[in-house]
Amino acid sequence: MRTAVIGSGAWGTALALALLENGHETALWSYTEQESAALREKRENPMLPGVPLPESLELTTDLSCVKGCGAVVLATPSFAVRATARRLKETLDPGVPVILVSKGIEKDSSLLLHQVVVEETGGLCPVVVLSGPSHAEEVGRGVPTAVVVACEDRSVALLVQDLLMSRRLRIYTSPDIIGVEIGAALKNVIALCAGCCDGMDFGDNTKAMLMTRGLTEIARLGVAMGARKETFAGLAGVGDLIVTCTSMHSRNRRAGILIGKGRTAREAMDELGGAVVEGYYAAASAKALADRAGVEMPIITGAYGVLYEGQNPRQVLEGLMARERRDELEQEESWI
Repeated sequence: MRTAVIGSGAWGTALALALLENGHETALWSYTEQESAALREKRENPMLPGVPLPESLELTTDLSCVKGCGAVVLATPSFAVRATARRLKETLDPGVPVILVSKGIEKDSSLLLHQVVVEETGGLCPVVVLSGPSHAEEVGRGVPTAVVVACEDRSVALLVQDLLMSRRLRIYTSPDIIGVEIGAALKNVIALCAGCCDGMDFGDNTKAMLMTRGLTEIARLGVAMGARKETFAGLAGVGDLIVTCTSMHSRNRRAGILIGKGRTAREAMDELGGAVVEGYYAAASAKALADRAGVEMPIITGAYGVLYEGQNPRQVLEGLMARERRDELEQEESWI
């Protein structure tokens, strides 16, 4: 099958290699000619050092590469999803699955990214969301990994499962596209918080507390938006949360460490070389969604205060610890 990956960052490149390894003719699209030329010259993505790009991988900046494809992977940063989907509408063949691997919530509209794609393409193509504990650096090297693909149309989810499944990349299916996407977006915010704990030299206890209660908040919002509570006990929930909060591959955790050491959010992102820290943007959108739905999310609210209002992370944590006592399962109805 001919396939195309739109976005040549680390994750897009890793998935292009997975498709190529499975025998699919694959094109990898870059936003700029400079980026594409560098990939052609070095046959390596600097974000995936030591992982060669085979000559059989087509490298291009022409969006017409999606014509004739049986599936298209959309792997741009979250802020570029709308504009890219709008451009894709002119070249996509009707009915071709769009596999969305970008993670986040649109800043201004607070829409989930699959909703943005549907809105911009007018429902021309089915959208599948892919998520799970999957650092691109490891997928690119063939480290055994499992992810979940979510789509309301089971036949489309099964098609994508067959497209990507291999001995090194295991794919599960799910009908819960909302839950998978909420988990994918909000775990980045909790990873920033976990990084802050590391930066402030707190221990494992504190990080485990924030991860566990953070997952409770993610599930609380997800269920309020129509997600299935079981999703958050799976790969897109607890699985992705673990890997993002504990690994130095995670830009969100690394940014959080710097913030915990006293940098502002902007200074932290600049220190990471301007890399996209999705949790920064997701914190504002998550707070807006929580406020709209009337859902209590004290950790997310605290993260927003640190990232956007300059609050001291140590004082925010002290405030969380001083909240009134309550039952652990209160309002959660034993969701896990």
